[in-house]
Amino acid sequence: MTARANLRAVIRGLTKASLVPAAALAVHQLRYVLAFGGNASLELDRQGHSYLHSLVPWIILLIGVAVGGFLCSLGRALSGQTSAPRFTLSLAGLWLVCSVCLITIYVTQELLEGIFLTGHPAGLTGVFGYGGWWAIPVAACIGLVLAAFFHGARWVLEEVARRAGAISERPLRPLPALRPPSFLLPRLSPLAEGWSGRGPPR
Repeated sequence: MTARANLRAVIRGLTKASLVPAAALAVHQLRYVLAFGGNASLELDRQGHSYLHSLVPWIILLIGVAVGGFLCSLGRALSGQTSAPRFTLSLAGLWLVCSVCLITIYVTQELLEGIFLTGHPAGLTGVFGYGGWWAIPVAACIGLVLAAFFHGARWVLEEVARRAGAISERPLRPLPALRPPSFLLPRLSPLAEGWSGRGPPR
């Protein structure tokens, strides 16, 4: 039972973590859209970001894993069981953590692109220059979406499990005994059944 519980905990962790690459890609792309507007795609190609197109199918696969994990947890919640642990952080705290993680991923990605990609500015210029500072408010917005999703998903699972448990624990009322209506039963006369108070005449 312990090994199975540990396996479920690992799967839950991977399910939540699989949303982070999609959020990081959204931060990266929106930073260029806000900075360059309609020329964002041209600027992305000029700086060597065309490799991101090959990552999109894998990110969609990870989103599918996250949705599948949530549906499995929802199925357990419908049976009155919940496997969603409570967060030790509040929504504001989780929002801050998600935002910092997304900014860290963006900075690391841009630094590596400045080293290995042709045409990409190197150093901090490639990170925050040319409108790169847009990554900070974008990461804060998407971090809020991530935090709200994590807290909202846990709340939904707990609420569904609570309602399902309340329904299963509700005592069943016994059904009343069904009797045929009295007007359907034939009523015999007392003489036919021998219930007469007088005997036959001598």
